[in-house]
Amino acid sequence: MKVKEVADLVGISVRTLHHYDEIGLLTPETTEAGYRIYSENDLETLQQILFFKELGFSLKEVQRILEDPAFDRKEALELQRRMLVEKRSHVDRMIKTIDKTIKQMMGEVEMTNEEKFEGMNFDHNPYEEEARRRWGDKKIDETNKKVRGMSKEEQQNLSEGWDRIYTRLAKLRDGAPDLAEAQEAIHEWYEFLKNFGDYSYEAFRGLGQMYVDDKRFTKNIDKYGEGLAVFMCDAMAVYADRKA
Repeated sequence: MKVKEVADLVGISVRTLHHYDEIGLLTPETTEAGYRIYSENDLETLQQILFFKELGFSLKEVQRILEDPAFDRKEALELQRRMLVEKRSHVDRMIKTIDKTIKQMMGEVEMTNEEKFEGMNFDHNPYEEEARRRWGDKKIDETNKKVRGMSKEEQQNLSEGWDRIYTRLAKLRDGAPDLAEAQEAIHEWYEFLKNFGDYSYEAFRGLGQMYVDDKRFTKNIDKYGEGLAVFMCDAMAVYADRKA
């Protein structure tokens, strides 16, 4: 199928498909005349992209997931279905609360304060956390493997560097994460992580989020000072935004 046919089929713009091609997310074959031709595999990939987008994943996150050698389309579809069912349930509860609120305004029913906010649970979708664990832990595994392959002296040097950076960040944790000094320290942390492999800015942001989502990380990081994990998460997000 040509790009215009795909755009009409799916209901997205031709420019969107061009953008996916430009960033390497969905790259169809190109004819000698320069026309993009989409195969069945391309359409399957596009379906995955749009499902993940609907569930709140950024294009960078989607690209990382699809490029993961361990990615399994059937597994992804099953997880996406669970995520969408959870999302639908959340929306249904909120619609019910809106309907009841309208009836209260008309004097038809009374509502308790608890009922006014029924269904308004803005915690993370548990299946979204499952998805991020499924496709987001690769860097952690790679890091652990690389450290195990280092000599005792190399491991000692890394440990000292790690300790120095965390101590510096702990002294800054009561300030704003977007201040120059905080961003300089976070840049040092980003550069330090290159000892373990390449981190995209999006992966760096995700790592910071893991510092607060995973209580094991929070506990270890906060040994340097209470609140350090949250501060690093915020500072890493600022850093990633500025670099992206």
